[in-house]
Amino acid sequence: EVQLVESGGGLVQPGGSLRLSCAASGFTFGSYDMTWVRLVPGKGPEWVCDITSSGDSTRYLDSVKGRFTISRDNAKNTLYLQMNSLKPEDTAVYYCAADISWAGGLQRGQGTQVTVSS
Repeated sequence: EVQLVESGGGLVQPGGSLRLSCAASGFTFGSYDMTWVRLVPGKGPEWVCDITSSGDSTRYLDSVKGRFTISRDNAKNTLYLQMNSLKPEDTAVYYCAADISWAGGLQRGQGTQVTVSS
């Protein structure tokens, strides 16, 4: 069974930082590209960034470039998202996701809430 468990969210003031983690199990983590997406109530899901299976290539949403960093530790089966200089518009539930065909397609965790507010 594929499991993705996000953690590290919370309430932070504008300009603050958070580090999200996503613990993966049930599949060969190091063989899959990984993605962070976020969801704001009343809006559709928004792709934030992704990273290749080896970690050698990353892509970012323009609005988070220079502030967010995606990384992974394949030995620990864990995906990370370092978020710096947070803004109120970054407030959302953040999910890690992987497209795993044998498991039925896009898999995601339960999400972790990030709230940026003074």
